[in-house]
Amino acid sequence: MLTMSDDKRIKSIAIIGAGAAGAITSAAFAAEKCFDRIQVFERKESAGGTWIYDPSPSSSFPLQPGGLPPDIDPPLKIPNGLPKITPSIEQERYTETPIYSSLTTNVPSIAMSFSDLPFPYGPFVPHHVPRQYIESYFSHHRIDTLLSLNTTVEDVSVIRTANKKNEKWKLTLRKHDSVRRVDVWWEDEFDAVIFANGHYAVPFVPQVQGLTQYLELFPGRIIHSKIYRTPVLWKDKKVLIIGNSASGHDLTAELVSMAHLPVYQSRRTASRWDGAEPPHGIAWKPTVKEYLQSGRIIFEDDTYLDDIDTVIYCTGYKASFPFWNVRNNGREIWNYKGNKLVRNYLHTFFQDFSSLGVVGVPRVLTFRSFEYQAVALARLFSGRESVKLPSVEEQERWEKERKGQREKEGKKFHDIEWETGETLRWLGDLYRIAGLGLLTGEGRVPPVLGGEVRWAIENLRKYPEPGKDKDDNAKETKRHEVFGGTESKDGTDDWVLVERGIKKDLLSFV
Repeated sequence: MLTMSDDKRIKSIAIIGAGAAGAITSAAFAAEKCFDRIQVFERKESAGGTWIYDPSPSSSFPLQPGGLPPDIDPPLKIPNGLPKITPSIEQERYTETPIYSSLTTNVPSIAMSFSDLPFPYGPFVPHHVPRQYIESYFSHHRIDTLLSLNTTVEDVSVIRTANKKNEKWKLTLRKHDSVRRVDVWWEDEFDAVIFANGHYAVPFVPQVQGLTQYLELFPGRIIHSKIYRTPVLWKDKKVLIIGNSASGHDLTAELVSMAHLPVYQSRRTASRWDGAEPPHGIAWKPTVKEYLQSGRIIFEDDTYLDDIDTVIYCTGYKASFPFWNVRNNGREIWNYKGNKLVRNYLHTFFQDFSSLGVVGVPRVLTFRSFEYQAVALARLFSGRESVKLPSVEEQERWEKERKGQREKEGKKFHDIEWETGETLRWLGDLYRIAGLGLLTGEGRVPPVLGGEVRWAIENLRKYPEPGKDKDDNAKETKRHEVFGGTESKDGTDDWVLVERGIKKDLLSFV
């Protein structure tokens, strides 16, 4: 367990990523005022993470059906004799973001923003707002000087002391110099590392019979939603969308205005916002069974489509940690079969690495839930935690029991539900670990999840639910004032104020 003795005190912190998770983690650690050095490494040219909009994404990254990050986003080969300058790398690193032009947030602003700085308006804002918010958050807390931009962490290796009780971390870093078109490599050491690198970078396309051959025969016909930006490219085109999560829902609805009708949408199951019949201009299909070399696409009910111009996979992403040195560190960091962090506790801490933490893996309230994780880690690593972490044996028991329960229910390990009270219990655990700041002001206090925030989560939804949100038990609202902010004035948003009484989890769309 961490102590405040000088030889064991954590003095230097490396934070990987300058998105929302990196921003709040930087602020929480800086607030402790006890670390000699905090550095935030961000591979893009500015803070903002996944909310940075890349207007012209590359369509060159390969789609590998069934491929997982260790294979399609492998570690770079580290040059010998660092520090060193080399030609710019050519390997695909999946740095572009998945933001499309019309994207808005889907968590109410009062529940999504950090507790000390609200969004300028809400409840659901266009994508440029969170991007600007994250960037300004660094300046707001005067921690923008901690940023190392255009810098990619290519290797994270633990350094064990002789008695194997203390840890340090060696990071191999690569900074792209766009002027000279070279990469500058070097190494640095830190006492602790926080992963805040997000998980919307490496696209996933499931394996389907004939899909690999189809990709070779019809290059460019199948894409992932990561490179989608606007429907105008598909004017009068025959389009098939695969998936009905938030992006699948948005893209299908948006393409109705431009594409050849109907726009086809392949769904494994109905989403919470699907009615009994598809909306005008949309035709639902079951999952794809096979792709034929003739171009025909066959579905599970043996119906088929011919002459499809574009198939857009809205099938999500896989977490990638290409910098994690498996050989040196003795194990994987992510279990792709179980879709979970290895040897984690409360989705935030690690059982076998006391100076390693992670922020932002669970999909809950996004920014706001990151705040609880970041504050708990900062308090723990400063030696000021209110409640000690339980023994390794108890942490292992927590992970084993959660894994078994989630598998039994057919749910993901890191999905945390609101309706069951699990979100409040999880945030409560982090709250108790963090405790209070010092009387003299050092340390950040985790926020109270007050009545207004809980009301917003339970009563505001971005997507109307057919049969629930426009009847006697619900009120449709547009551009009303909510908690001092107003709906966007362009009239494009259509959010609803609803009553309780929903069976599906309220945060399942995140």
